[in-house]
Amino acid sequence: MAMTDRLNPEGLRYAQAVAETKSFSAAARAYGVTQPALSNGIAKLEERLGGKLFDRSPRGVTQTAFGARILPLIERALVALDAVAAEARRLAEPGERTIRMGVSPLIGSHLVARVFGTVRDLPLPRDLVLREADMQDLRACLLADELDIVLIPAVAPMPRFEHRVIDIEPIVVVGPDACEGTPVELEEAAKEQFILVPDTCGLTTFTTQLFQARELPLRTYPGEAGSYQGLQEWSRLGLGSAMVPRSKLTSPDAPHRPLTDQGREVRISFEAVWSAGSVLGPDLLHLADSLAAAHRQPSASH
Repeated sequence: MAMTDRLNPEGLRYAQAVAETKSFSAAARAYGVTQPALSNGIAKLEERLGGKLFDRSPRGVTQTAFGARILPLIERALVALDAVAAEARRLAEPGERTIRMGVSPLIGSHLVARVFGTVRDLPLPRDLVLREADMQDLRACLLADELDIVLIPAVAPMPRFEHRVIDIEPIVVVGPDACEGTPVELEEAAKEQFILVPDTCGLTTFTTQLFQARELPLRTYPGEAGSYQGLQEWSRLGLGSAMVPRSKLTSPDAPHRPLTDQGREVRISFEAVWSAGSVLGPDLLHLADSLAAAHRQPSASH
Protein backbone atom coordinates (compact mmCIF):
# COMPACT_ATOMS: atom_id res chain seq x y z
CA MET A 1 0.00 0.00 0.00
CA ALA A 2 2.94 2.31 0.71
CA MET A 3 3.96 1.93 -2.94
CA THR A 4 0.63 3.18 -4.31
CA ASP A 5 0.65 6.13 -1.90
CA ARG A 6 3.70 7.42 -3.77
CA LEU A 7 2.25 7.11 -7.28
CA ASN A 8 2.33 10.41 -9.14
CA PRO A 9 -0.88 11.08 -11.15
CA GLU A 10 1.19 12.91 -13.77
CA GLY A 11 3.31 9.79 -14.27
CA LEU A 12 0.12 7.76 -14.70
CA ARG A 13 -1.12 10.24 -17.33
CA TYR A 14 2.20 10.08 -19.18
CA ALA A 15 1.98 6.27 -19.28
CA GLN A 16 -1.59 6.40 -20.60
CA ALA A 17 -0.54 8.92 -23.27
CA VAL A 18 2.27 6.64 -24.49
CA ALA A 19 -0.13 3.67 -24.51
CA GLU A 20 -2.55 5.66 -26.72
CA THR A 21 -0.03 7.24 -29.12
CA LYS A 22 2.49 4.33 -29.13
CA SER A 23 5.18 7.01 -29.15
CA PHE A 24 7.11 8.80 -26.41
CA SER A 25 7.69 11.86 -28.64
CA ALA A 26 4.01 12.14 -29.71
CA ALA A 27 2.86 11.77 -26.09
CA ALA A 28 5.30 14.51 -24.98
CA ARG A 29 4.09 16.87 -27.74
CA ALA A 30 0.45 16.23 -26.81
CA TYR A 31 1.16 17.10 -23.17
CA GLY A 32 3.38 20.09 -23.93
CA VAL A 33 6.39 18.67 -22.03
CA THR A 34 9.85 17.67 -23.18
CA GLN A 35 10.46 14.05 -24.09
CA PRO A 36 13.13 13.65 -21.35
CA ALA A 37 10.61 14.91 -18.74
CA LEU A 38 7.99 12.43 -19.94
CA SER A 39 10.49 9.55 -20.10
CA ASN A 40 11.74 10.40 -16.61
CA GLY A 41 8.18 10.46 -15.23
CA ILE A 42 7.46 7.02 -16.71
CA ALA A 43 10.80 5.63 -15.46
CA LYS A 44 9.93 6.74 -11.88
CA LEU A 45 6.47 5.18 -12.23
CA GLU A 46 7.97 1.88 -13.46
CA GLU A 47 10.41 1.91 -10.54
CA ARG A 48 7.55 2.30 -8.05
CA LEU A 49 5.40 -0.31 -9.76
CA GLY A 50 8.30 -2.77 -9.88
CA GLY A 51 8.15 -3.56 -13.61
CA LYS A 52 8.57 -2.10 -17.10
CA LEU A 53 5.42 -0.91 -18.88
CA PHE A 54 6.90 -0.43 -22.37
CA ASP A 55 9.56 -1.84 -24.66
CA ARG A 56 11.23 0.63 -27.04
CA SER A 57 12.81 -0.57 -30.27
CA PRO A 58 13.56 0.87 -33.74
CA ARG A 59 10.13 -0.49 -34.76
CA GLY A 60 8.36 1.61 -32.14
CA VAL A 61 6.89 1.34 -28.64
CA THR A 62 5.06 -1.79 -27.48
CA GLN A 63 3.52 -2.74 -24.14
CA THR A 64 5.29 -5.38 -22.05
CA ALA A 65 3.28 -8.27 -20.61
CA PHE A 66 3.41 -6.40 -17.28
CA GLY A 67 2.21 -3.21 -18.98
CA ALA A 68 -0.68 -4.98 -20.71
CA ARG A 69 -2.04 -5.93 -17.27
CA ILE A 70 -1.31 -2.63 -15.50
CA LEU A 71 -2.21 0.00 -18.15
CA PRO A 72 -5.98 -0.78 -18.20
CA LEU A 73 -5.97 -0.31 -14.41
CA ILE A 74 -4.16 3.01 -14.84
CA GLU A 75 -6.78 4.14 -17.36
CA ARG A 76 -9.64 3.26 -15.00
CA ALA A 77 -7.90 5.07 -12.12
CA LEU A 78 -7.52 8.25 -14.21
CA VAL A 79 -11.15 8.15 -15.34
CA ALA A 80 -12.20 7.93 -11.67
CA LEU A 81 -9.81 10.76 -10.72
CA ASP A 82 -11.20 13.01 -13.49
CA ALA A 83 -14.76 12.16 -12.40
CA VAL A 84 -13.98 13.38 -8.86
CA ALA A 85 -12.72 16.73 -10.21
CA ALA A 86 -15.66 17.09 -12.61
CA GLU A 87 -18.26 16.37 -9.93
CA ALA A 88 -16.57 18.80 -7.54
CA ARG A 89 -16.71 21.54 -10.20
CA ARG A 90 -20.36 20.70 -10.96
CA LEU A 91 -21.30 21.09 -7.29
CA ALA A 92 -19.24 24.27 -6.86
CA GLU A 93 -20.53 25.92 -10.05
CA PRO A 94 -24.09 24.66 -10.57
CA GLY A 95 -25.15 27.76 -12.49
CA GLU A 96 -22.43 27.63 -15.18
CA ARG A 97 -24.13 28.27 -18.54
CA THR A 98 -21.27 29.10 -20.89
CA ILE A 99 -19.49 26.77 -23.29
CA ARG A 100 -16.01 28.07 -24.11
CA MET A 101 -15.11 26.83 -27.58
CA GLY A 102 -11.82 27.22 -29.43
CA VAL A 103 -11.69 26.94 -33.21
CA SER A 104 -8.79 26.62 -35.63
CA PRO A 105 -8.65 29.24 -38.43
CA LEU A 106 -9.01 26.26 -40.77
CA ILE A 107 -12.57 25.63 -39.55
CA GLY A 108 -15.07 26.83 -42.17
CA SER A 109 -17.76 29.42 -41.39
CA HIS A 110 -20.44 26.85 -42.34
CA LEU A 111 -19.29 24.68 -39.43
CA VAL A 112 -19.23 27.60 -36.96
CA ALA A 113 -22.80 28.49 -38.00
CA ARG A 114 -23.83 24.87 -37.41
CA VAL A 115 -22.28 25.04 -33.90
CA PHE A 116 -24.42 28.07 -32.95
CA GLY A 117 -27.58 26.33 -34.14
CA THR A 118 -26.70 23.15 -32.25
CA VAL A 119 -25.96 24.98 -28.97
CA ARG A 120 -29.38 26.66 -29.13
CA ASP A 121 -30.97 23.19 -29.34
CA LEU A 122 -29.21 21.74 -26.29
CA PRO A 123 -31.51 20.33 -23.55
CA LEU A 124 -30.31 23.19 -21.30
CA PRO A 125 -29.73 26.36 -23.39
CA ARG A 126 -26.19 27.69 -23.00
CA ASP A 127 -24.16 30.66 -24.15
CA LEU A 128 -21.32 30.05 -26.57
CA VAL A 129 -18.05 31.98 -26.33
CA LEU A 130 -15.81 31.46 -29.34
CA ARG A 131 -12.06 31.91 -29.52
CA GLU A 132 -10.04 31.47 -32.71
CA ALA A 133 -6.39 30.58 -32.20
CA ASP A 134 -3.67 28.37 -33.62
CA MET A 135 -3.57 24.65 -32.81
CA GLN A 136 -0.83 24.86 -30.17
CA ASP A 137 -2.69 27.56 -28.21
CA LEU A 138 -6.01 25.70 -28.43
CA ARG A 139 -4.49 22.46 -27.16
CA ALA A 140 -2.68 24.28 -24.31
CA CYS A 141 -5.92 26.03 -23.27
CA LEU A 142 -7.83 22.75 -23.30
CA LEU A 143 -5.17 21.11 -21.12
CA ALA A 144 -5.29 24.11 -18.74
CA ASP A 145 -9.12 23.96 -18.56
CA GLU A 146 -9.36 27.43 -20.10
CA LEU A 147 -11.50 26.03 -22.95
CA ASP A 148 -14.22 23.37 -22.75
CA ILE A 149 -14.01 22.05 -26.33
CA VAL A 150 -11.94 22.73 -29.45
CA LEU A 151 -12.65 22.20 -33.15
CA ILE A 152 -9.43 21.39 -34.99
CA PRO A 153 -8.14 19.43 -37.98
CA ALA A 154 -7.47 15.81 -37.00
CA VAL A 155 -3.73 15.88 -37.65
CA ALA A 156 -2.16 15.19 -34.22
CA PRO A 157 -3.00 12.92 -31.27
CA MET A 158 -4.39 14.34 -28.02
CA PRO A 159 -4.31 11.52 -25.46
CA ARG A 160 -6.96 11.11 -22.73
CA PHE A 161 -9.43 13.42 -24.50
CA GLU A 162 -12.73 12.56 -26.15
CA HIS A 163 -12.77 12.89 -29.96
CA ARG A 164 -15.55 13.03 -32.58
CA VAL A 165 -15.06 13.60 -36.31
CA ILE A 166 -17.55 16.40 -37.05
CA ASP A 167 -16.76 17.33 -40.66
CA ILE A 168 -14.81 16.08 -43.67
CA GLU A 169 -13.90 18.41 -46.52
CA PRO A 170 -12.42 17.86 -49.97
CA ILE A 171 -8.98 19.31 -50.57
CA VAL A 172 -8.57 21.37 -53.74
CA VAL A 173 -5.49 22.68 -55.57
CA VAL A 174 -5.39 26.33 -56.65
CA GLY A 175 -2.81 27.30 -59.21
CA PRO A 176 -2.03 28.79 -62.60
CA ASP A 177 -3.25 25.60 -64.35
CA ALA A 178 -6.48 25.28 -62.35
CA CYS A 179 -8.83 26.69 -65.01
CA GLU A 180 -10.15 23.38 -66.30
CA GLY A 181 -11.30 22.11 -62.89
CA THR A 182 -10.28 18.57 -63.79
CA PRO A 183 -9.01 16.39 -60.89
CA VAL A 184 -5.27 16.22 -60.35
CA GLU A 185 -3.62 13.10 -58.93
CA LEU A 186 -1.39 13.52 -55.88
CA GLU A 187 1.51 11.93 -57.76
CA GLU A 188 1.11 14.52 -60.51
CA ALA A 189 0.70 17.35 -57.98
CA ALA A 190 4.04 16.34 -56.42
CA LYS A 191 5.74 17.75 -59.56
CA GLU A 192 4.45 21.23 -58.70
CA GLN A 193 5.83 23.78 -56.23
CA PHE A 194 3.51 24.49 -53.29
CA ILE A 195 3.13 27.69 -51.28
CA LEU A 196 2.56 26.98 -47.58
CA VAL A 197 1.25 28.96 -44.60
CA PRO A 198 2.99 28.90 -41.16
CA ASP A 199 2.33 25.57 -39.47
CA THR A 200 -0.03 26.90 -36.81
CA CYS A 201 -3.48 25.97 -38.14
CA GLY A 202 -2.77 22.35 -39.13
CA LEU A 203 -2.92 22.76 -42.93
CA THR A 204 0.85 22.50 -43.40
CA THR A 205 0.97 19.47 -41.08
CA PHE A 206 -1.81 17.83 -43.13
CA THR A 207 -0.03 18.61 -46.42
CA THR A 208 3.30 17.27 -45.15
CA GLN A 209 1.74 14.08 -43.76
CA LEU A 210 -0.15 13.53 -47.03
CA PHE A 211 3.02 13.57 -49.13
CA GLN A 212 5.02 11.57 -46.56
CA ALA A 213 2.38 8.81 -46.45
CA ARG A 214 2.81 8.26 -50.19
CA GLU A 215 6.59 8.80 -49.99
CA LEU A 216 6.33 11.68 -52.46
CA PRO A 217 8.55 14.78 -52.39
CA LEU A 218 6.92 18.04 -51.27
CA ARG A 219 8.45 20.89 -53.26
CA THR A 220 7.84 24.18 -51.49
CA TYR A 221 8.10 27.88 -52.34
CA PRO A 222 10.84 29.41 -50.12
CA GLY A 223 8.48 32.03 -48.62
CA GLU A 224 5.27 31.63 -46.59
CA ALA A 225 1.85 33.23 -47.10
CA GLY A 226 0.23 34.71 -44.01
CA SER A 227 -3.37 33.76 -44.81
CA TYR A 228 -5.46 31.48 -47.03
CA GLN A 229 -6.40 34.50 -49.14
CA GLY A 230 -2.73 35.39 -49.57
CA LEU A 231 -2.00 31.78 -50.42
CA GLN A 232 -4.45 31.91 -53.32
CA GLU A 233 -3.41 35.39 -54.50
CA TRP A 234 0.24 34.34 -54.62
CA SER A 235 -0.76 31.23 -56.51
CA ARG A 236 -2.59 33.32 -59.12
CA LEU A 237 0.59 35.39 -59.50
CA GLY A 238 2.37 32.21 -60.57
CA LEU A 239 4.54 31.68 -57.45
CA GLY A 240 3.30 28.10 -57.09
CA SER A 241 0.25 26.01 -56.33
CA ALA A 242 -1.77 26.05 -53.11
CA MET A 243 -3.70 23.31 -51.32
CA VAL A 244 -6.76 24.33 -49.26
CA PRO A 245 -10.05 22.85 -48.00
CA ARG A 246 -12.79 23.70 -50.49
CA SER A 247 -14.61 25.99 -48.00
CA LYS A 248 -11.49 28.17 -47.80
CA LEU A 249 -11.62 29.17 -51.49
CA THR A 250 -11.84 32.97 -51.72
CA SER A 251 -14.82 32.42 -54.02
CA PRO A 252 -16.70 29.23 -54.96
CA ASP A 253 -16.01 30.20 -58.59
CA ALA A 254 -12.25 30.53 -58.05
CA PRO A 255 -10.39 28.23 -60.48
CA HIS A 256 -9.39 25.06 -58.65
CA ARG A 257 -8.79 21.36 -59.23
CA PRO A 258 -10.05 18.57 -56.96
CA LEU A 259 -7.12 16.58 -55.53
CA THR A 260 -7.29 12.80 -55.84
CA ASP A 261 -5.10 9.94 -54.64
CA GLN A 262 -5.35 6.85 -56.84
CA GLY A 263 -8.74 8.04 -58.02
CA ARG A 264 -10.13 8.78 -54.53
CA GLU A 265 -10.94 12.31 -53.39
CA VAL A 266 -8.36 13.62 -50.88
CA ARG A 267 -10.20 14.96 -47.83
CA ILE A 268 -9.27 16.53 -44.50
CA SER A 269 -11.10 15.57 -41.29
CA PHE A 270 -12.06 17.98 -38.52
CA GLU A 271 -12.75 16.83 -34.98
CA ALA A 272 -14.24 18.08 -31.75
CA VAL A 273 -11.96 17.40 -28.76
CA TRP A 274 -12.95 17.78 -25.10
CA SER A 275 -12.12 16.40 -21.67
CA ALA A 276 -14.11 13.36 -20.60
CA GLY A 277 -14.07 14.73 -17.05
CA SER A 278 -15.57 18.12 -17.96
CA VAL A 279 -18.51 19.32 -15.86
CA LEU A 280 -20.18 20.06 -19.23
CA GLY A 281 -19.40 16.53 -20.47
CA PRO A 282 -22.99 15.49 -21.35
CA ASP A 283 -23.62 18.75 -23.25
CA LEU A 284 -20.28 18.57 -25.07
CA LEU A 285 -20.99 14.98 -26.10
CA HIS A 286 -24.46 16.00 -27.32
CA LEU A 287 -22.96 18.94 -29.22
CA ALA A 288 -20.24 16.82 -30.88
CA ASP A 289 -22.66 14.00 -31.75
CA SER A 290 -25.13 16.50 -33.26
CA LEU A 291 -22.39 18.08 -35.39
CA ALA A 292 -21.25 14.63 -36.53
CA ALA A 293 -24.83 13.61 -37.38
CA ALA A 294 -25.42 16.83 -39.34
CA HIS A 295 -22.25 16.19 -41.33
CA ARG A 296 -23.44 12.69 -42.26
CA GLN A 297 -26.74 13.98 -43.68
CA PRO A 298 -26.65 14.47 -47.47
CA SER A 299 -28.09 17.98 -47.09
CA ALA A 300 -25.03 18.98 -45.03
CA SER A 301 -22.64 18.49 -47.95
CA HIS A 302 -20.92 21.56 -49.35
